Amino acid sequence: MTTQPFGAQLPTGFQALGIEDPREVGGYRVCARLGAGGMGRVYLAYTPAGRPVALKVVRPELAEDPEFRHRFAQEVASAQRIHGLYTAQVVDAGADAATPWLATTFVPGPSLQQVVHRHGPLPKRTVLLLLAGIAEALQAIHAAGVVHRDLKPGNVLVAADGPRVIDFGIARAADASPLTGTGLRIGSPGFMAPEQVLGLPATAATDVFALGALTAYIASGTSPFGDGPEPAALYRAVHEEPDLSHLPYGLHDLVRYCLAKNPDDRPGTAWLIEAVRHHAATGGELRFSDGWLPQQLSSELNRHTELPTTPPPRATVLDPATADAATARVPAPAPTPLEAAPTARRRSAGTARRGARTVLLTATALLIGAAAVFLLLDYTGYFDDSGDEKPATGSSFPASTVSAAAAPPSSAPTQSAAASGYTAAYTDLELTSPDADHEFDLKAGKVTQDTSAWYLGREAGAFYIPEDGDAYIPPAGPLALPDCLKGVDTQPTSTLPFTTLRAGRSFCVRAHGSQDIAVIRTLTTASDDGPVKVSITYYRRGA
Repeated sequence: MTTQPFGAQLPTGFQALGIEDPREVGGYRVCARLGAGGMGRVYLAYTPAGRPVALKVVRPELAEDPEFRHRFAQEVASAQRIHGLYTAQVVDAGADAATPWLATTFVPGPSLQQVVHRHGPLPKRTVLLLLAGIAEALQAIHAAGVVHRDLKPGNVLVAADGPRVIDFGIARAADASPLTGTGLRIGSPGFMAPEQVLGLPATAATDVFALGALTAYIASGTSPFGDGPEPAALYRAVHEEPDLSHLPYGLHDLVRYCLAKNPDDRPGTAWLIEAVRHHAATGGELRFSDGWLPQQLSSELNRHTELPTTPPPRATVLDPATADAATARVPAPAPTPLEAAPTARRRSAGTARRGARTVLLTATALLIGAAAVFLLLDYTGYFDDSGDEKPATGSSFPASTVSAAAAPPSSAPTQSAAASGYTAAYTDLELTSPDADHEFDLKAGKVTQDTSAWYLGREAGAFYIPEDGDAYIPPAGPLALPDCLKGVDTQPTSTLPFTTLRAGRSFCVRAHGSQDIAVIRTLTTASDDGPVKVSITYYRRGA
């Protein structure tokens, strides 16, 4: 990554443009990167008059596929007919450009995935209001003859006046591409309806199922079909009942109706809205008025309104055919310094968690899931344009994560650890995070999408740790425990940029309270939009 040409430090949630990123697309001045995914990259851009938009630019591989381009043009035309108040309006598109692109209304707020990731489960009333707002968004989407197909927490943004559903219908264009057999899955495990998993046609009821799974996630912090290997989650969605034991009282029936295996048994969106209106927690009135969000989240929304307002100078236009016209109507303003907004990265350690699955269930699900890979080949990879990034891999599922249970590392304590009063809980455990939605749970020795107390995540060009933790980056070379203990005391840091921690670099993280230490070595160069592999040794204090 490189810094912005105008030298300003970007506010939280925005990533500086790299040399590979365009500076102008279809007359829109590209200012910062918002995220990336299986279908392409998402940018914060500005109209010639200075209005911000979210600009999605598809991958070159997809742009070269005639069938994808045809379906993309059709779906963009359908999406432009959708004018729901709880959707991000499609305002422009370049379906015929050398590299197709799509511009939507910019929503200055985090995704529900990010909200739960940072703050834990939401209050019941907030969940119900979000459910009603998303249901109304689906009404507008379905009325235009479109099925979302990939409704999930990462595709719902939170604004001060309610939710905004994004990326509706665009997944259908990718569904027609041969790339769906080589790493581009349509739909997200944990939120895919049984008929979607089995390759059957998607309908409005498919989106209702996803809405039920989404509601369970934001209310409990966990997916109703569990985490772990994706084949197991897909198998549970088809064959097992959802686990709703962590849901607050009063939400079970609503969620259970939505998660019916048979699409005909699921309620319609109008019924859901009325059910929420008559729920005791909403008091018969559905309004996104002051106080509908927790105070901590409302404060975070204020930070999201701090945009980088000065686009970079004119540069290469992505579509050569429109270069002259686009350049003529996009002047280059003078540089303006920006201030960085603070980042809130503390996560709730008290989030309700799913109980451990039995060995028999896990083994059975894995075997069945492996057998189902052939069936699911056409559903690999997906586009997450909200900042929650998903890789496109060359196999059926993203790069496998290795947990301590699946591949037990050595637990023999080293001499230096014992001398310091530490015991090695595990050593040289190699883990792969497939995308930015997955964090390294340092204590458990696994990769997870659920909340944990001691973790290593990544966003905006850097690793991050809990706010109350410390880290240390040595000048170079291997990192032993004594060096780490000295470094976190004398040279502590909470800034862990990818540019410093390239492949082969080591650093350590200390947990607040327990004083446990994790020595981490990067095995691949980290990024925001692909798999990251690390090796971790965990030292437990006084064990």
